[in-house]
Amino acid sequence: MPQPVLPPPRVLHVSQPVDGGVARVVLDLVAAQRAAGLDVHVASPGGVLAGGRGHAWAATRSPGPALWSEVRELARVVSLVRPDLVHAHSAKAGLAVRLAVRGRVPTVFQPHAWSFEAVGGVTAALARAWERHGARWTARLVCVSEAERHTGRRAGVGGAARVVPNGIAVDRFPPLDRGASRAALPLPPARDAATPLVVCVGRLCRQKGQDVLLRAWPAVTAALPAARLALVGDGPDAGALRARADGSVLFAGAVPDAAPWYRAADVVVLPSRWEGMALAPLEAMACARPVVVTEVNGARESLPSDLVPHALVPPENPDALARALIALLEDRALRDRLGDRARHHVLDHHDVRHTARAIEEVYRELLGTAPPTYAAATKDRECTNP
Repeated sequence: MPQPVLPPPRVLHVSQPVDGGVARVVLDLVAAQRAAGLDVHVASPGGVLAGGRGHAWAATRSPGPALWSEVRELARVVSLVRPDLVHAHSAKAGLAVRLAVRGRVPTVFQPHAWSFEAVGGVTAALARAWERHGARWTARLVCVSEAERHTGRRAGVGGAARVVPNGIAVDRFPPLDRGASRAALPLPPARDAATPLVVCVGRLCRQKGQDVLLRAWPAVTAALPAARLALVGDGPDAGALRARADGSVLFAGAVPDAAPWYRAADVVVLPSRWEGMALAPLEAMACARPVVVTEVNGARESLPSDLVPHALVPPENPDALARALIALLEDRALRDRLGDRARHHVLDHHDVRHTARAIEEVYRELLGTAPPTYAAATKDRECTNP
């Protein structure tokens, strides 16, 4: 007797950020889940993250006086969509979802870096207390790195947790020619392939540590006077960063696609103060470019072992950051070798289709649904460093 055909599970993703890394994670995961046949909806400010199945949710980045109206509006969206499962991304969505749903629908919370790492004092204590309380309404906590999971445990956040490393849509980041990429970008006149170029992609804010990078940069230009630095992104610290930069630093602003900047770089750097697992280094490595990152949550786990001695530096240490950048900029053969190794690593471990399968396993644990069929992972393993 044939088995009855069950409808696919209906999932509601909720995200307050509509740009940056969290939004990119949501967009890529939603695309992979829809390709697999899940019934996926997304609630976000303006409903901009999911096209025809996007639901507008007016929400600010931080908690404030409007929180309870945001919770009520989200409860309305949940009632409209009637999901089998709700997946909340980042602290604000995690707060609003769990207050709106209170465990009545299986809830997955993915912090993408803990909120209490971004603040201090009383505010951090309140954030930790909320996460401990909110865990009772969390069917599964999904962390993007083991380090992020351990940070939550040390803060007293209980409940069942799974680690699912971040993934990227690797097909968007082929390692194209460096010189051609530079020629197509608004770089300073000294932009030929021989000019040492460091690229930092990220929101211009305290978390991403561009201020530390600018403190390190004079040591780099003292060793390599022709070196140039491009800061790609925008954010609240843009004015302060511009005020302390010299003529060797280019502010590219927000761009719709960072891939050409990765490909133009000799080295990609991200000197973050905290992360869950940053996307920019994964994207840069997919483009076969070596990276330098600070040893915050997810950094070591995102790197192949042979990059670690060259790529990891302590956070808020401009001297160590400068030394790592100079060492790579002075050694083209090392850069090429590490870039090729980095691309293989990302293809093997951080393809978003792997991530989507792991997330589907979490859903299946909660809902008991049969696994969908995902597109086969890419077979491309060709690496070049033009």
